[in-house]
Amino acid sequence: MDLSPGINQSTTTSTQNPWRSEIEALPSWLRRPIGKASELSTVQRIIKQRQIHTICEEGRCPNRGECYAQKTATFLLMGPICTRSCAFCQVDKGHAPMPLDPEEPQKVAQSVQLLGLRYVVLTSVARDDLPDGGASWFVATMNAIRQLNPKTEIEVLTADFWGGIGNFEETPLDLQQQRVATVVEANPACYNHNVETVRRLQGRVRRGAQYERSLDVLRFVKAINPTIPTKSGLMLGHGETVAEVIETLVDLRNAGCDRLTLGQYLRPSLQHLPVQKYWTPEAFNELNAIAQDLGFIHVRSGPLVRSSYHAGESA
Repeated sequence: MDLSPGINQSTTTSTQNPWRSEIEALPSWLRRPIGKASELSTVQRIIKQRQIHTICEEGRCPNRGECYAQKTATFLLMGPICTRSCAFCQVDKGHAPMPLDPEEPQKVAQSVQLLGLRYVVLTSVARDDLPDGGASWFVATMNAIRQLNPKTEIEVLTADFWGGIGNFEETPLDLQQQRVATVVEANPACYNHNVETVRRLQGRVRRGAQYERSLDVLRFVKAINPTIPTKSGLMLGHGETVAEVIETLVDLRNAGCDRLTLGQYLRPSLQHLPVQKYWTPEAFNELNAIAQDLGFIHVRSGPLVRSSYHAGESA
């Protein structure tokens, strides 16, 4: 399969402002307006007043204005500090994450009500310090949302629930499955867990995560409740090949994954991994067709696609 090769990232030569040079080198298809100021300010005001977080803001998502206008948002649970140190992610990292706010589930539910959201995605930082990795916190937040917003559909985007597993008598795989089951039994509209990149690049891109461990999350969901749609995604541009991407799509389908997102990795800062290649819109279109041929029932593939982009449309 001869996909469009994309554009290799140009080498930065400016010693005065390398970040500006890198931004100016972005292909035209990665430049877009951020959205209406009124829609951004409304959401920002509500989440700041309640001291809660969205991955839309913490991750500086380029689509947040569009999503806010379509009445969707992705809430970041359990604080803004992650116990993992993935080399691609904008979210803050640290070994001392914030204590859980006992009012967070209710604050999120109230925000959903005030914003009139029809479809909500709940994600979180990795909380390897918590006894269940935060699985029960997802459930508490889902219950709070449903009490105030019974017609709002809820998608979850969880970590792999592997943290702290060495401190228990059960086998690691059993504990991971129990934590996934806790969330599945709350009956989300979709269960999302991202593999993020191809097998070869996992160690470089996703420190603390493993490829098979992520596939296990998707397998567990289907084993527990095969009626719940599962979803995963990749960020392209870390140096993966077309063959490796297709291999990953096959692995996801073999794990029972129903839905897929493919987007372009954009470096959040000079401290993060550099972009190895910008994939063209044509290449994303061709990968979309391949994914559909493999049996994915809903595919979003494009340079600015992110995990929750147009998430409600597949509901």
